[in-house]
Amino acid sequence: MSSWLEGLGSGLGQSLGQVSGSLTSFTGQISNFTKDMLLEGVEEVGDATTELQVSNSKLAEVESAFATQKSEYDRLRKLHAELEEKLEASEIQIKQQSVEYRTLLQQKDVEISHLKARQSALHEEVQKLQQSAQSASAGPALLPVTTTSSITTSSSASSFLSRPSGSHQGFHGDEVDLSDVIWSQQEINRLSTEVMRLEAEVAHWKRMSQASAAAGSGNSDQGDIVKLQRTIKELREEMSREVDEHQHELAAVQDAQRQKLADITRRHREELAEYEERIEELEEQIQSGGGQTSSPSDPSILPELQKTILSQQEAAEQREKQLAELSASLEEAQRKQASLQLERNDAQEENAELLQNYTRLQASVTELQTRVQEQEGKAFQKAQLDHEIHTLRNNLIAAEKEIERLKNLTETEPKEEVEEVEHADILELNTIIGTLRQEKEVLEQEKFQLQERLKMTEEQMDSSNNEAESGESLEALMVELERREKALRATEEERDTLMCELEELDQQNQEATKHMISVKEQLSGQLKEAEAKLTRLAAELNTTKEQKKTLEQELETQKEKISQSAFTLNDLHMSKQQLERTVSELKDKLGHAQEQNRESRREITELKKILQEGEERLSFAKAELDQARERGGEALGTEEELAEKERELSDLRRELNELRSSQEKVMSEDYELKMENKKLKAECEQALGKVDELTKQMKESQAALNRTLREKDTRIEALKLEKTQIDTELRQAERTLAEQAKQYQQTINELTRARSMDASALQTEHERTIKLNQEKDMEIAQLKRDIEQIASDHRDTNEMLSITVAGQKQLTDLLQEKDVFMDTLKQNAAELQMELENRLSTATKEAEDLRQALEEKDKQLGFMKEDNSHLKEEIDRLRDQQSRPQPLAEPRTLDIITELETEITQLKSSRNNLEEEVHKLRKTLEEQQASLLLSQQSLQAQQSELEQAHARHQQTTLNYDRLIQARDEEIARLQLSESRGRADSPPVQGEVILQEDKTQTLNQENGHEKHDLSKVEIEKLVRGIKEKETEISQLNEKNLSLTRQLDQLVVSRDEVGKLSQMIVQKDLEIQALHARVSMGGGAGHSQDVMFLQQQLQAYAVEREQVLAVLNEKTRENSQLRSDHHRLMDIMAGKEAALLKLQQENQRLSNMSDPSGSQEMFKETIQNLSRIIREKDIEIDALTQKCQTLVTVLQSSGGESGAGLGGVSSNQFEELLHERDTLKGQVKKMEEWKQQVITTVRNMQHESAQLQEELIKLQGQVSADSDSSSKLSVDYARLIQSYEQKEKRLGSLSQELAHVQQTITQLSTTKDVLMGKLDSVAQTPDVAVARSSGPSLKTEAPSHQMFLPANNETLQGELVQLRAQLAERETMIKTLQENNHRLSNSASASESEQRSQAEEVRQIRERLEALQRSVREKDLLIKTKGDQLLQVSEALRNRENDNEVLKQAVTNLKERALILEMDVKKLKEENELVAARSREKESEFRALQETNMQVSLLLREKEFELSAMSEKYATVERMLKDKEQGKSGELNQLLNELKSMQEKAVAFQQERDQVMMALKQKQMETTAVQTELQHTRDKEQRLNLELERLRNHLLDIEDSYTREALAAEDRETELRRRVAMLATSSSAVENASQQASMQVESLQEQLSGVVRQRDDALAQLRTSQEQVNQYAVSLSNLQMVLEQFQEEEKTMYSAELDKLRREKDEWRRKAQQMEDQASALQINLDEANAALDSASRLTDQLDLKEEQLEDMKKQVDVRQEMLEEAQRKLMLLLNSTEGKIDKVLMRNLFLGYFHTPKTKRADVLKLMGSVLGLNREDIDKLLEEDGRHGVTGWVSSWLGGRGAQSVPNTPQRPTSGQGLNSSFSEMFVKFLEIESTPSLPAPKLPVHDIKPLSAPPLRKTTSAVSSAPAGAAAASKRAGESNPFLAPRSAAVPLLAGSSSGSSGGHLLMKPISDALPTFTPVPISADASAGAVLKDLLKQ
Repeated sequence: MSSWLEGLGSGLGQSLGQVSGSLTSFTGQISNFTKDMLLEGVEEVGDATTELQVSNSKLAEVESAFATQKSEYDRLRKLHAELEEKLEASEIQIKQQSVEYRTLLQQKDVEISHLKARQSALHEEVQKLQQSAQSASAGPALLPVTTTSSITTSSSASSFLSRPSGSHQGFHGDEVDLSDVIWSQQEINRLSTEVMRLEAEVAHWKRMSQASAAAGSGNSDQGDIVKLQRTIKELREEMSREVDEHQHELAAVQDAQRQKLADITRRHREELAEYEERIEELEEQIQSGGGQTSSPSDPSILPELQKTILSQQEAAEQREKQLAELSASLEEAQRKQASLQLERNDAQEENAELLQNYTRLQASVTELQTRVQEQEGKAFQKAQLDHEIHTLRNNLIAAEKEIERLKNLTETEPKEEVEEVEHADILELNTIIGTLRQEKEVLEQEKFQLQERLKMTEEQMDSSNNEAESGESLEALMVELERREKALRATEEERDTLMCELEELDQQNQEATKHMISVKEQLSGQLKEAEAKLTRLAAELNTTKEQKKTLEQELETQKEKISQSAFTLNDLHMSKQQLERTVSELKDKLGHAQEQNRESRREITELKKILQEGEERLSFAKAELDQARERGGEALGTEEELAEKERELSDLRRELNELRSSQEKVMSEDYELKMENKKLKAECEQALGKVDELTKQMKESQAALNRTLREKDTRIEALKLEKTQIDTELRQAERTLAEQAKQYQQTINELTRARSMDASALQTEHERTIKLNQEKDMEIAQLKRDIEQIASDHRDTNEMLSITVAGQKQLTDLLQEKDVFMDTLKQNAAELQMELENRLSTATKEAEDLRQALEEKDKQLGFMKEDNSHLKEEIDRLRDQQSRPQPLAEPRTLDIITELETEITQLKSSRNNLEEEVHKLRKTLEEQQASLLLSQQSLQAQQSELEQAHARHQQTTLNYDRLIQARDEEIARLQLSESRGRADSPPVQGEVILQEDKTQTLNQENGHEKHDLSKVEIEKLVRGIKEKETEISQLNEKNLSLTRQLDQLVVSRDEVGKLSQMIVQKDLEIQALHARVSMGGGAGHSQDVMFLQQQLQAYAVEREQVLAVLNEKTRENSQLRSDHHRLMDIMAGKEAALLKLQQENQRLSNMSDPSGSQEMFKETIQNLSRIIREKDIEIDALTQKCQTLVTVLQSSGGESGAGLGGVSSNQFEELLHERDTLKGQVKKMEEWKQQVITTVRNMQHESAQLQEELIKLQGQVSADSDSSSKLSVDYARLIQSYEQKEKRLGSLSQELAHVQQTITQLSTTKDVLMGKLDSVAQTPDVAVARSSGPSLKTEAPSHQMFLPANNETLQGELVQLRAQLAERETMIKTLQENNHRLSNSASASESEQRSQAEEVRQIRERLEALQRSVREKDLLIKTKGDQLLQVSEALRNRENDNEVLKQAVTNLKERALILEMDVKKLKEENELVAARSREKESEFRALQETNMQVSLLLREKEFELSAMSEKYATVERMLKDKEQGKSGELNQLLNELKSMQEKAVAFQQERDQVMMALKQKQMETTAVQTELQHTRDKEQRLNLELERLRNHLLDIEDSYTREALAAEDRETELRRRVAMLATSSSAVENASQQASMQVESLQEQLSGVVRQRDDALAQLRTSQEQVNQYAVSLSNLQMVLEQFQEEEKTMYSAELDKLRREKDEWRRKAQQMEDQASALQINLDEANAALDSASRLTDQLDLKEEQLEDMKKQVDVRQEMLEEAQRKLMLLLNSTEGKIDKVLMRNLFLGYFHTPKTKRADVLKLMGSVLGLNREDIDKLLEEDGRHGVTGWVSSWLGGRGAQSVPNTPQRPTSGQGLNSSFSEMFVKFLEIESTPSLPAPKLPVHDIKPLSAPPLRKTTSAVSSAPAGAAAASKRAGESNPFLAPRSAAVPLLAGSSSGSSGGHLLMKPISDALPTFTPVPISADASAGAVLKDLLKQ
């Protein structure tokens, strides 16, 4: 009622406030209008008084505005202060709430960590049980024996896990089952330990009985002993049977338990899902029907609760049924045990062996279990954490909902269910324990029986034996019996204690469930934040896990990359080796092809020689014909003869072209070579016959020239060969010198320079070399000093590194890596050097291997054929046997089947091998095809080059022939013109004068003054000839360079067979010299040649022997190097492994403490490794046995009756069919292999043919070079003809000079005559100087015209002069005619001369080039002749030197033997080192395994320690927070802490032991590394010395052999050439004198070179001695270094002790720092949480500030509305006292008639309460009304009072019931809702408060007092705007004074005469505006 009246008051307040707001806005508009009007009046005012009034009014307005603003400012300041106070209060509250939330979160985290740890422990124990069950199923003796501590921990964990089953059926629904399993497993383990103990007792009593029997064997009866043995055997069998039964029971229990767990978890999850759905439905019903429910005893809730109770009871019944089913399944498992006992009897024999192995395997099994548990725990924990968090959340939410809903009704039911479930589980466990107790009692009874029997036997023994012995044995037996009884009592006590502990744990479980219920009630409002934080933490965990995964993936990718790079490197090495093999094979093939090429070249060279001789004869014939032309004056005859000769030459050229075409045919067709050669020989003989017919007349003249030319050619060729040989020797010498050490490079360069200097320069250079040697010695000494300084620095650095251990480790790692890198570089260098040597050996080995493989395959085929025949015979025999009726199969069938299977496997292996060989052959084929393609391409390129060169040569020859013909024609023309000129020369004088004048004019016009035409032409011709000669020389040089390039190509291809080529070249030279000697020298030299040949053969034999020795040495060297490289690779791998182990050891030493027993650790590791190996061997043997047994069983399974023969026959047929198919495949593969081999051979033949074609092309190139030499001879002949023509030109020039002199004389006479004429004539205009013919003709009549007729004296002279002039004119005419003829001939001859001049220039240039070449050749011949004598003397010196060098070679061979002995020693040392390295490898592997185990253990221990530290901190906090009512948890936590501390101590001890072992291994590895480094250094030094000495030996021997062979060849050649030179001309003798001078100088140079060589050898010896001294000094230094290392080891050990102490101190500090860090981490987490809450608070503060600003505005508006409403109310109260509201009474009256008759009494009561009547009065009136009737009372009442209206109760717009029901029903319901006690408001979290719906805080007491009710009302109807149902805080008090009222403070509760106004309340909607309200008011 009060709330309804308050709603009416709030509606009035809102309506009044809206009216006041509209009125204020209206007044504000009026004031603004007045201000505007006043401002307009200001503009119109003009007087000063009105302005003053206006200003005063404005001032007053400003002051009033200022006052209002000041008041507002004060009010706002007060509000600000209040809000600040509220802010501080809210901050304090928020801080408190955040602290509470943090504590709750920490508690939750602690509980989650506890649950996780317990769950992980349980999971590990379950895994252990599963593994033990598996081991039990494998063998009965493999049960792990658990201790009591694990039992206690597991029981505590199980009890703790069964704790949260208060509200629902446990955590995951399987904690009870897990606890059952664990408890039963503990009982089983305990009983198994008792069984083991009883077995030990039985064994002991057996031993005692045996001892007593042995003692009293003489007296005791045999029957008693036999009985005892029988009893012992029976007891053993019983024990084994019982053990088997126990293990089978365990397995059955575990299987049943697993099934039960799975079923219960599945059902429990389904039930949970059903419960959650039911809870959600109930919540939805509560939310939807919240308005309808009237009281807590609503009938709709009770049936739902009853349904839930029934469903839970049904679930409990289902659980009981499930337990009954499980018990039935256990009984079935026990039944199955009886059936499995028979199989166990069979397996007992194997179990006996396994029992022996049990003790050895237990340690390995435990280690493997720990590893597997760790890995599975890590993998399982990750999946469990998220699942646990999710399930915890769901369980907590479900628990909260169930607790809130079922708090009053269902408190007892879950407890009953839990008790029932626990009771059922306990009953199951009690049954299991009862069965185990029964078994124990049976065992004890058997034990007592055994004891009684033993007592009986002892009594019998006592009767037989002495009393003393029997008494002692009895005492011992009694002592042992007492001890066993004590042990039994102890076990019984332990069982009792365990039962007590179980009961205590049950009590603690119940207490924990209660505590969990209370905690859940506390955490119901705070779970949301915890969930948010948990999700955030889970997200962070996931991110960290993802980062970890990404890092692991990156590591794996890097490892994969490293492995891929290693694989690619190996592949590259393999491919490189294959390529080397193929290269070597191709080189061998090239060598064979080149030998064939050489043979073909010999034949081609012989043919070419014959052709060259014919061409030379032709050239000489041409030269003699030219000479004959010059001698003979008959031009026509010579021309005819020349034409004939040219025709013959053209014929010969055609024949030569035919020969060349035939040679090209020979190139294209190899098999027709011999026929083509024969044809060529025949054609050459025909050509020679023609040439002989042509040149028989000129043989005598040609003979001498031919001899000279041949001698020159032979000399040139010999000199070329010598030059090439010298070049090759120089190159080889340079290579050898470059390969020698860098120390000798400068000296060798100086020696090479000194060869070209004099003896004095050599001496100075020798002194300089000695100085350099001294400087090198000084440098070596300085280097020694530096080494000593470095050693001292190394000691200092070692000391510094010993101080700083971490730095030392890094530096040592870096140094080792650098050493490894240097070793690898050295190895790579050595490998690159040895690769070329290895290639040939590998190729030969591969060829031999292939041959051997083919032979083996042939042998295998033969064996296979024999086997096939044997098998066929056996098959026939077996068929015969099968045809006979046999009752049983013979045992031979199995043997035959096995043999056939072995044969099939062999055939398959052979097929696989053949396939591999075929693949290899394919690869070789492809490689050879590729090489053939390359060779064909190179052949085509060479052929194209050769064709181009051939075309160029043909063009040059054609050009040369054309030029020669043109020159011959020009010479003939010149001769004709000369003969004509000579005939016409005496009369030609005047013409010559005129011609001279013309030439002078022409010269003046051309700018060439005072130069004769003949000189200019001669100079031009000379220049042209020089240019042509230069071009010819360039072409010759190009030809030579091309030939050299071709030779170089040939040489580059023939590098493999250089020695064979040299021998072939020498043979060719010897043959050529033979031919030439036979041609020119006669038979006198044949004896010398034979002698020299014999010497050559002897030298060749010696050289072959030396080469064989060298090849053997190189092979040995290559083998030693390969062994060395292999060992170095092994050592490098070991070093890398050592480095890895050292790094791991260092990391583990940093991680753990060094303490413990290392030797025990080593022994245990060795024993474990040995045991594991033995087990692996045994397992392999057993698997093989099993396989054979299976096969035998399969074969024998079908051999039950007579049907066996068919099966065996089928098997035989299948096997034979397989064998036949395999044989066919093998044959096919062999045929295909043969085809491949044939194709390879064909390819080889084709390559040989191509190589022969190459050789032919090279022969053509040589032929082209010969043709170029012939052209050079032709050029020489042309030069001679050109010199003759130059002589003729000189004679012509002399004749021209004579003609010019005559012309000058004529011109002088002409000048004299003209002077005379001038003196006679008087005309001054006569031009005498002109000498042209027509001027002279015209001048004569002019003189005649001007002659005076008067002079008679002069007439006579005139007559004479005229006569003379007539004579002269005739002479001039004749001269003019001659001039015309000469000018025509001169012009013709000039044109011809110009064309001839150009050709002559070309010819001259070519001739000059040829002359230069001829001169150079002459000079070369002279120099070579001089060199011959020098070389002949040098040969003698060389022979002496050779003898000296032979002695040196013998000495070097002895040294090589010594070095080989050293190498053998080094091999032995290497083998020792390899053995050591293998031992170290095994140690390292063991260490690696231990390291891995220890690292895993350390990680687990660290993880457990961190978990323990966290648990310890949480336990401390729990102790501080929850000291009261939590003793059970504290006991549990203390027990766990104790157990974990014990585990931590044990782990620390193990870690200390491991660290000690690791450190010892580190020391050992460092020692081994030092030894390895020493051995490597020794090996490297010795190998370097060996390689250097071998290279030196090889170089010396090669150089000496080459020099000897070259000297021999030169002797032979020089002797032949001396014989040739003896017959040569006197010019050669002069040249020989010059040569003798040069020979002396060369001998001096040679002696100087020999001295230099001796000095170099002496220096070599000194350097070798120095090297030996260095080796000695190095050994001394190594000894010193070893001493230093020992001293350093002692220092290191001392410093290690110090470091260990420091490490312990640092560890303690680190632990302290870790504790501090953990505390700081906690503080940090708190600070982070505070920061998060602060950020949230700041956001909320911002929101609240905005809300405060809005509320301030609302407060201002409400205050103004209040003030206006109070004023109006005061006026209304003053004006209207004692009046009643008409509308209200009208509404009440109408409501009375609208209500039904049954409820009209309620309306009358309401009207009475409105009118202020008491309830008693109203009741009396209603009773009287019931007597008299209602209408009377109402009519009387209404008649007395008048028609006053009842107030119209406003309806809620949202509720649909108000439309159908009446006002009275609504009012009654409203009063019932308001009268019901509401639930206490739940504490909402901070960020769930909606600040916009909060009311403004008030200072008045009424607002404070009415806050809870208003909050309740607002929470029920938040979205509905109803003035009756508005919150109390929203209701505005109507009077200021009314707020001070105590309880009934509202006006409507007072009498109407005092407080109620006559104002009508209006229903206002939320969307209605102030204007609408005013309109409604005005209407009413």
